[in-house]
Amino acid sequence: PPQDIFDSDWYTSCSLIGGADIVVIKYSVNDKTSFQELKDSYVPMIKKALSHCSIPVIISAIGARKNGVPCTCPLCTSDRRSCVTTSEGVQLSKELGATYLELHTLNDFYIQKYFGGVLEYFMIQSLNQKSSEKMKKKKKTQKCHRVQPPQLEQPEKMPILKGEASHYNADLHNLLCCCQCADVAFYPEDLSTVVEAHKVILCSVSQLFMLLFEVKSAADIHDASIVKMAQNLFMVETRGTFPTATHGGPPCVPPVKVVVKDSVFCSCLPDILHFIYSGAFQWERLEEDIKMKLKDPEKTENVLEKVKCILKTPGKLSTAKDCRSHQIRRLYSTSLRLFFNTPVLADVIFKIQGATVPAHRAVLVARCEVMAAMFNGNYLEANSVLVPVYGVSKDTFLSFLEYLYTDSCCPASILQAMSLLVCAEMYQVMRLQHICELYIITQLQSMPSRELASTSLSIVSLLRKAKFHNSDCLSTWLLHFIATNYLIFSQKPEFQDLSVEERSFVEMHRWPSNLYLKQLAEYRNYVHSRKCHCAVM
Repeated sequence: PPQDIFDSDWYTSCSLIGGADIVVIKYSVNDKTSFQELKDSYVPMIKKALSHCSIPVIISAIGARKNGVPCTCPLCTSDRRSCVTTSEGVQLSKELGATYLELHTLNDFYIQKYFGGVLEYFMIQSLNQKSSEKMKKKKKTQKCHRVQPPQLEQPEKMPILKGEASHYNADLHNLLCCCQCADVAFYPEDLSTVVEAHKVILCSVSQLFMLLFEVKSAADIHDASIVKMAQNLFMVETRGTFPTATHGGPPCVPPVKVVVKDSVFCSCLPDILHFIYSGAFQWERLEEDIKMKLKDPEKTENVLEKVKCILKTPGKLSTAKDCRSHQIRRLYSTSLRLFFNTPVLADVIFKIQGATVPAHRAVLVARCEVMAAMFNGNYLEANSVLVPVYGVSKDTFLSFLEYLYTDSCCPASILQAMSLLVCAEMYQVMRLQHICELYIITQLQSMPSRELASTSLSIVSLLRKAKFHNSDCLSTWLLHFIATNYLIFSQKPEFQDLSVEERSFVEMHRWPSNLYLKQLAEYRNYVHSRKCHCAVM
């Protein structure tokens, strides 16, 4: 109790506090009188005593406030009249430069782990300080200078690679604007205008279009409302004969003509297609565009209901909530996956390693500039259905196409990621290249030192490929990686395959540095020659 200390004379009290390792002041949060007495009578004396010595102080507020849930807000005054608030305890701790703790209950957590942990921390600090003072005195008396071990600096920070934002929706929207590879044309009943589109994009987001273009039958859909809407809204023109391909060239099939029976809906079709091609998730914007165009609430509602039916999932009611942006975005992001590596609606076939891979020109042209030039320029591929692919494996090329269709990729290993990076560089798909770079870096960073030392994976070989395929970010990172793990890689045979310039870079940025190793050797020699213990131990 404070009475036992401060009822003595001042010099005795000061001596008792100065000889302590730590001062603990505790009070009950439900005893305002005792707290006030502590604050008025003893805190000034404690402050005066602490001005002559440096001792850690802990203020412990014990118990839970009886007028409700304990308040932890320093600004709260809701329980100021009946008990000691947190703000009063914090203010007292600031006056004394103390650590403030609230022990709501005297259980194992608060006493042993919480309070005990803080107390142990300050005790260790105090012991370390006293130990340090004793060491200084001992050094002075012995007049002995002991050499300290060298300090190991931190390795250099590795270059940071930043990912590239997705432009998946923008790519498909641009496809609609340029109308490349269009295979369907919408007309009003008077055939006065035309709006071109792509069957694979429309079918990827709508069961109704799947029915319209015979990807699915009415029996497959199991929803009479979709079938009825398709019959009432559209009419596909039937052709008596179809041209056939000759000499391996593509059939010169004109776009499928679709007559839109509803003239109001047809007038809004460009806006509806922009909505679908932009990702089919900006529903609120589509509503505003149609309202501004029609300026008739009844017609606007009629058109929007038809759009909801087009986007409807078979067997489910189509509500306004289902068409909100966050609902539809989830649907559309993976919808083109339905047509990945399938002959349905395919108009090009890649031949690779003796196998064939079907694809859709519209998706390829939208997502890859190299393929856009290849299929729309004066190249042989522009007039061929069968297109040979060289320089990559079938699995790698399938992973590449999967990215074009879905905007995602999941390499199974570092080597597969590097093969995919090479393919991405060949077709100039920069975002996929960056994804592969980040995957390789993440996998290498997570590899433990023991595994890194024993792995058969050649980092220098990865470095060669990265440089050859213009992956400057990855090649720079790999050089830093070799330098940071110098003691591991310098023992590998592949280390000798580094060029003079690369070796110079690694030696300059190596960790640990030559200077540190030299200082460490000198310190070890000193310890053995003096036959003394290490200062650290």
